[in-house]
Amino acid sequence: MDAPVRFDTKVALVVRADLAVWQKLNVAAFLATGIAAAAPDALGEAYVDGAGRRYGRMLGQPMLIFTADRDQLRAVRDAALERGLTLVPYVAAMFTTGHDAANRAAFQAEDPDTPDLVGLALRGPKKAVDKTVKGLALHG
Repeated sequence: MDAPVRFDTKVALVVRADLAVWQKLNVAAFLATGIAAAAPDALGEAYVDGAGRRYGRMLGQPMLIFTADRDQLRAVRDAALERGLTLVPYVAAMFTTGHDAANRAAFQAEDPDTPDLVGLALRGPKKAVDKTVKGLALHG
């Protein structure tokens, strides 16, 4: 059996607790793609099955998913910004859009100090991410 791999970085997704299940899954999926796009070096190799068929790559490290309320999401955002972590946002208005450009416009229209966050993804040094999400419960 292989020895466990230790990572210098950590990935955390924080999803607002009061969303419908489909919304939580949608937010988590979009946030994960944002982290993968921001950290292409963190992607593993392509998967190959026993017949030699190639499949896509995934992030090569675990992602922890936490739950939070509105105030906790804002506090996580503020702390992540202070610590210089990679940060990917998702706001409620993005549920009403149909494509990427509209999502960016919806995000830009938010009050920059109090956006209506429904999710955040962050990546950075393990200790900094741990401090940023301290006190949040894992999603379950």
